[in-house]
Amino acid sequence: MKVAVAMSGGIDPTVTALLLKNQGHEVTGITLDMLGTARKRLFPDAVDTVSQAALMARELDMPHHSLDIHHDFVRDVIEPFCAEYLLGRTPNPCVRCDALIKFPRLLDLSRELGCQMVASGHYAQCCHENGRYFIKAAYDKTKDQSYFLSMLNQDILPHLLFPLGELTKDEVRSLAEKHDLHCSQRPESQEICFIPDDNYSAFIESWTGTVPRPGTIVDKDGIVLGTHNGIHRYTIGQRRGMGIAADRPLYVTGIDAHANSIIAGYREQLLCRGLRASPITHMKDTDLDNKTALVKTRSMQKHFTAKLEQKGGTVIVRFDTPQMQITPGQVAVFYNSDYEIMGSAIIREGF
Repeated sequence: MKVAVAMSGGIDPTVTALLLKNQGHEVTGITLDMLGTARKRLFPDAVDTVSQAALMARELDMPHHSLDIHHDFVRDVIEPFCAEYLLGRTPNPCVRCDALIKFPRLLDLSRELGCQMVASGHYAQCCHENGRYFIKAAYDKTKDQSYFLSMLNQDILPHLLFPLGELTKDEVRSLAEKHDLHCSQRPESQEICFIPDDNYSAFIESWTGTVPRPGTIVDKDGIVLGTHNGIHRYTIGQRRGMGIAADRPLYVTGIDAHANSIIAGYREQLLCRGLRASPITHMKDTDLDNKTALVKTRSMQKHFTAKLEQKGGTVIVRFDTPQMQITPGQVAVFYNSDYEIMGSAIIREGF
């Protein structure tokens, strides 16, 4: 079978290509250039994934193709990311990119090259049951990346392979070392690809060309406690950066973009009993109403149990035990007891 492997030059996609080659598939490396001609001008310290991917493809003796999609990436990922932060929300650009940009464009390019499937180095599993395709958590729960794939639709899922889904990271690194691949000791990146120094506020100010105006920090009753220098610098659950003397540590418990205010409170005020989220992406289940789920509201979070109620395009999630840091803009992902994704939705509010 002809398989296109999404490559970045890192260890995971390179081992993915290696495994597929060893299985006898005809493998082609493909790379989406998210930053394109803007890379050196806007992100001089960003890793050139195209050059790294081409190097690893040569090492595996396989063809490699790249596609510059930076115009789409700017429009559909970077611009909404900045806009959401300026509205006091905390988006997850990687989930959005995977669903709207990365996998659709990878699939388009793979078809142009005559490939039947697209493979990725994500730690996740793609399954099929009762006419529905869905993502299942990886065998290695410490590296599981199913959260980021939770908004993929039924047009994309049937064409995906995740060869690392049943392996551990140690096994993957051992394979790279055994085959003497240059990427075997390359460190992993935990940053957003277009913010290589992980400084969100500086990036937003530079990209938008604006410095958001200062405002007030208030408590739950509206009493002014201090001032802030832009709501884009804050997110729910944040403790640092408020500069307010108090008898106990203060956390960001809310952001009121309309009033340009940060709401501060004690740790217990971060606890929520539930959340509302929309729109819904259905994956294994076409209806989430009256379902019990294992929920994640952040990628690295441990699953917690909740009851789901679907009302039109909105899902109301009631937690079995109160949870902290329910952040508007993030994605709530709903798993069944087998860690298969039933669906997901964007968090609008906690309650």
